[in-house]
Amino acid sequence: MLLSTSRRTTASILSSPSLLKIVKPTSLLLPTPPHIRSHPPHHHYPTLQPPKPKHYYTTMASATTIYDFKPLDAKGEEYPLSNLKDKVILIVNVASKCGFTKQYSGLESLYKSVNAKHPDQFVILGFPCNQFGGQEPGTEDEIVTFCERNFGVTFPLMQKIEVNGDNAHPLYEWLKEQQAGLLGLKRIKWNFEKFLIGKDGAVKGRWSSMTGPDALEKEVLAELEK
Repeated sequence: MLLSTSRRTTASILSSPSLLKIVKPTSLLLPTPPHIRSHPPHHHYPTLQPPKPKHYYTTMASATTIYDFKPLDAKGEEYPLSNLKDKVILIVNVASKCGFTKQYSGLESLYKSVNAKHPDQFVILGFPCNQFGGQEPGTEDEIVTFCERNFGVTFPLMQKIEVNGDNAHPLYEWLKEQQAGLLGLKRIKWNFEKFLIGKDGAVKGRWSSMTGPDALEKEVLAELEK
């Protein structure tokens, strides 16, 4: 009799809904393996794209002379080099935190000295570039302010550009094709390399950072007097 009662009690307990909830919680159910799901989730990941090269209005391939280029000045406005026909031009890639930054002073002295002898016949164009040791990190406004306050620069400063690599400005690609550097290397090696352009628009010389602006006055005057 005792055994019969015990069986009935056990059956009653096992059939209790509250107990079923305890022994079969839904949280213990294993998830369906992904390979047998009828509708597996789809994950969409963005495709990484390489950076697009900067667009310039004039490419090296479409340029035949330096006067075809229209670089942007520090204010972001076009500076057509065709406006410099019959003038001598010195083009320099510049930087504000370089060991050669003091050459700004020499460039300004050269600019004033030559124009005193040949008014409005000589132009220096400074192209800021941050490719060499990250030594030109500032904005165009910051660069212009720095040059004016520290070196009294009055010659035109242009928009910051790259001079080597896939994003090199077409003007610099053209300059490097016209005149290679030491050992025939076309690549710009460092800040404050210099290109001299004659009145005919041809590249007359190229100098490394080691050549100071004062050493170029004879070359500039010779071109002006042709």
